[in-house]
Amino acid sequence: MAKEKSSIGMKAKNRISNAVIYVILTAMSIVWLAPFVCIVLQSFRVEKTGQVGYVIPKQWGLQNYINLFDPELCDFSIWFKNTLIISLCVAVINTFMILCMSYTLSRFRFKMRRPLMQFMLVIGLFPGILGMLILYWILKDLGLTQENAVPGLILVYTASSGMGYYITKGFFDTIPMSLDEAARIDGANRLQVFFKVIMPLAKPIVIYTVLTAFMGPWADFLFARFISFGNPKGMNVAVGLWSWLSRDQIGSRYTMFCAGGVLIAIPITVLFLCLQRYYVEGVTGGSVKG
Repeated sequence: MAKEKSSIGMKAKNRISNAVIYVILTAMSIVWLAPFVCIVLQSFRVEKTGQVGYVIPKQWGLQNYINLFDPELCDFSIWFKNTLIISLCVAVINTFMILCMSYTLSRFRFKMRRPLMQFMLVIGLFPGILGMLILYWILKDLGLTQENAVPGLILVYTASSGMGYYITKGFFDTIPMSLDEAARIDGANRLQVFFKVIMPLAKPIVIYTVLTAFMGPWADFLFARFISFGNPKGMNVAVGLWSWLSRDQIGSRYTMFCAGGVLIAIPITVLFLCLQRYYVEGVTGGSVKG
């Protein structure tokens, strides 16, 4: 009898604790999602283009989205193209560099290997903003700022990509070395082992690397604002939309700003939802060594 009462009491406590957790999570979700919902709603408002004191539009329409791609009204299409070019180039280059560096550190044993790994790990702890000023002057001397900021941003985003080896190397460490040795005995060279043996087994970490490399420049504002100022032809979407928040433009561009924010969020959201399983497998597989 006492055991039954104890069991019932435990079940009641679990239900109460679960209910409290669900309430807290629901409240956190509402607080977190509320600004995004407001932005989406404002992007469909067509009765006024400036800020208003209400959230739900009185008149709905797609005019703000149509105006974004009108070259006579704004340069959003140029900003979107610049952002896409930067993100795709960085995703390809960073993924290639990280995979090569991770495979090398995982499979090869050479002098100064461990000190090199420790050095890159320590250097990676310093925030990139510390070198922002010197990077700007270097890029300015090379003519890679303002109008030509796109190649400059690609150069900066990819310059230290090999230092992001840590999670990918952890994933490669979980793949048995015996597979490499068997392929080598069968006559495969290192390049064939890498592409035909390791890569098919490393699909989750490859997708994880591509996603992280793509998302970084896609949403970057701070460094892009520092490099691509003054000329709309070199801006990415974040910097371009930010320019619409100035006092002289926010009254006529606010709803277009909201529509641009929605459009720039769609590709990342779709990619993440479609590849979420591989993303999680890449993180969990690379966080521990097997």
